[in-house]
Amino acid sequence: MTDSLSAVELTRRQFLGLSLTAAVLPALACAPGTTSSHARDSGARARLRDLGIVIGDLPPGPFNAITDVPGVGVGHTTLIHGNGPLVVGKGPVRTGVTAILPRPDLPWRRPVYAADLTINGNGEFTGLGPVRRTGLLGGPILLTDTGSVGRVHDGGVQWALARDADAFAGPVRPDPVVGETWADYLNDTIGRHVGSVEVARALTSAASGPVAEGCVGGGTGMRAFQFKAGIGTSSRLIPAGEKDADGMWHVGVLVQANFATRYQLLVNGVPVGREIVDLLPERGARTEVPTGNSLLIVIATDAPLLPVQLHRLCQRAALGMARTGAVSTHGSGDLAIAFSTGNEAGPAAAESLQVLRPSRMTWLHKGVVEATEEAILNSLTAATTMVGRDGNTIHALPLDRLLDVMQLYGRHG
Repeated sequence: MTDSLSAVELTRRQFLGLSLTAAVLPALACAPGTTSSHARDSGARARLRDLGIVIGDLPPGPFNAITDVPGVGVGHTTLIHGNGPLVVGKGPVRTGVTAILPRPDLPWRRPVYAADLTINGNGEFTGLGPVRRTGLLGGPILLTDTGSVGRVHDGGVQWALARDADAFAGPVRPDPVVGETWADYLNDTIGRHVGSVEVARALTSAASGPVAEGCVGGGTGMRAFQFKAGIGTSSRLIPAGEKDADGMWHVGVLVQANFATRYQLLVNGVPVGREIVDLLPERGARTEVPTGNSLLIVIATDAPLLPVQLHRLCQRAALGMARTGAVSTHGSGDLAIAFSTGNEAGPAAAESLQVLRPSRMTWLHKGVVEATEEAILNSLTAATTMVGRDGNTIHALPLDRLLDVMQLYGRHG
């Protein structure tokens, strides 16, 4: 690859359409990244509820995260290094990978029922073929940037084989599902800096508990509503029956947010994007309006749902997205995948299955809508201002001004 390519600007669609001979670069070593799977971002940033802003009526789980669903683990590898002009294959690098494990053990030995939905298709969830054919998910879900999809998928397969040499010998394949969003405004996309080492690090660190949000993992280089964004998560508790003694189901949502325009932003119904009109992304020293939008939504629940019911949850995630003001534009890749840990779905499954009564689905619909909305907003409030390639800057949502706007409209607290 010649040095002249350092100045090339590719759209996401152009990148995805490149032939292998045009897109492949020699493998280049990456500087070590940081890994986090437990602690939230430190510093002055906060989650939405820490600011006194409550979305919806249903209560969140103890972590208010997708990890409130028992057995679900999340881990990140974050890569941030280099400054200045883009040099293809070297950086600056602002990317990473986020791993979601449906179960704490080998997922291909204990697969889960799953389904997906393409809200708008200018994006990619690689590896969904087995899910769509069988309704089963036997591998992890991995979120990254557009350029790293192939290497991340290969890294997921390598991780599975390192843990189980016979992973492909069983009736359920360990194929990972890899989602991408376009980080090229800050990141060296063509350099493809996320590989098997980073994937293994994220998967190995995947655990229950609090989930790091904002500029971490696959969300490192992302933005939403032209503010800095990235990873966000939230959860809801759902009544399992008509009586308190029937217990609760959990539903959790994790998003990788990289979508929408400033004026669209709504926070709990308040038109925040129309009130905070400055702090737009800057290309070097020049303010501009970068194009390209996507939202990845991962939904988990322990309610015993079949794929057709999980598909309905994916549909309701689109309503949660809409409550933040977004419309799923022509150029947006808005994709959702949902899975349930409520049944054993593999070879060891019982002869009969539990299935949630249709009359209880409305509670889950509500939980997904609320958790999706809050997860998107958490991705904004947790993220920090970031400078990337060529001095490009994406500013964080100013939390003090957010609270001023909410109070102006009488919606704070």
